[in-house]
Amino acid sequence: MAAPVLTGSAALTDHDLLAVAHTRGQDHLRAISQRSTVSAAVSEAIVERGDDHTLDALLRNDGAELSRESHERAVDRAMANTDLHAAVVARRAVPVDLLNEMYFVVEAQLRDAIRDRNSEVDPEALEAALAASRKSLATRDGALPDDYEEAERAVRLLKLRNGITPPVLAAFLRNRETTKFLVALCELADIDFGTARKILDRRDLDALSIVCKAAGFERSLYLTFAVLILDREANAMGRAREYGELFDALPREAAQRTIRFWRLRRQSGDVAAA
Repeated sequence: MAAPVLTGSAALTDHDLLAVAHTRGQDHLRAISQRSTVSAAVSEAIVERGDDHTLDALLRNDGAELSRESHERAVDRAMANTDLHAAVVARRAVPVDLLNEMYFVVEAQLRDAIRDRNSEVDPEALEAALAASRKSLATRDGALPDDYEEAERAVRLLKLRNGITPPVLAAFLRNRETTKFLVALCELADIDFGTARKILDRRDLDALSIVCKAAGFERSLYLTFAVLILDREANAMGRAREYGELFDALPREAAQRTIRFWRLRRQSGDVAAA
């Protein structure tokens, strides 16, 4: 069956297309992926059998309907393949919670696109995204560090004395009390430990700027964090200044919206554990 027929023929039923999708090769699957409309059932078969090039074509087709489960599988594949990042971020139908799972793996330009998408989401859609979010934090973020309980106790005592302040966070980081820093940052910025640890482990100054801006930290404190996190890098000061400009340009409202989506990770983990 020629590709133009698979792509454009209105005579083909879903039964016909599924038969092809389940038995033929990638050229046939890509042709089906480019039809003006693709049903959820046919899309599911393509997500299951298609290679990444085929999946990219399907994701870029606004006429292709994907179920929640198919979107989840597509995002899981994209997390491991940079070639799929742009297609996932550009797809308007990707559920917003899944889109925000991509934030920590995509490049800066695509992060901007995710933040733009977040700014368009109304509160009802945010609640729907929370209800749909499905991955547990324990699976995604791994075991807590050995000194977590000790650090949590120390931070809890500080909190009782109103002693969790931005300078205290800087001191924790400067003294390499990493777990205390992360626990205290979570307390002040209202993010989950897994997200905070991911930012620190990856030295992700872009994501750190969002956390600091949303929490209302001063630019000087953010730059202190940045220099301490970069630590031994030869151009630590230069990179910190560069990200300081990013911090200045980021509206606090945009940062707070992004943080709200990151909180889906923590809250969905709480729901899963309940």
